[in-house]
Amino acid sequence: MAIQIDRRSSNIEYDANGIAVSELLPGSYDGGIRNYRYNLKAGSEYSPKLYGDKTVILFFGKGRGYVTDEKDAYHVEELSFYAPEFDKTPYTVHAIDDMEFVLSIVDMNEWDWQVYNASHARLPFFRTISKCSIYDQDCKGPGTSSWNVLQGRQLGRIMIGAVRAVGSGTREKGHAAVHQWNYCVGNSDFNLTVGDETISTKAGDWSFVPAGEDHALVSDEGKEAYYVWYEHYAKEKDFIVKPAPKHK
Repeated sequence: MAIQIDRRSSNIEYDANGIAVSELLPGSYDGGIRNYRYNLKAGSEYSPKLYGDKTVILFFGKGRGYVTDEKDAYHVEELSFYAPEFDKTPYTVHAIDDMEFVLSIVDMNEWDWQVYNASHARLPFFRTISKCSIYDQDCKGPGTSSWNVLQGRQLGRIMIGAVRAVGSGTREKGHAAVHQWNYCVGNSDFNLTVGDETISTKAGDWSFVPAGEDHALVSDEGKEAYYVWYEHYAKEKDFIVKPAPKHK
């Protein structure tokens, strides 16, 4: 199977309001997630549609701006993430520079709601990468930094993190439990391998790794691998099953 990737275009067609939007890899995944790339010209603003029954996540990958809602204003000056409070809190994205973000719309099934109602991240959720916790993992090469943004069970079946390395990166066995998207940010220029295929990826590229496929995201010496990983748990009902307590 050829690697599924949507590359950032250098020819963006803006509408009269300074906004351009395109769906990312339509038809590649039928599990209830649709992803869109938004480009805003400097000085423009956009108020996304609200959903009462779906989770929405924004990944801010390029340019400075800010998000306003009825509760606060959030400054976007680095890789940042925002999730609205479903349809309860309207919000607007304001672009200071030419700006790019990915907006993901996630269907919530009964298992997502069961997990969400038991415990969830407080919404609206906003986090800059510098405020996220750093972790280490054995599939990461030397000098690689990894951040947790949203862990499993904080907003249903989705999980989000980021990885950054120079001359290094991630080599990971396929995980049958989750599908994964990768959003390249910063000065990314690295190789993406899925199964037996390898391609070059750069900042702005968006790729999809189906559950179970071995994959690697690794940069050559002196080049950067910086990407958001975005996962969706594939087994639905199994996600809510808690391990049995250990007996002493």
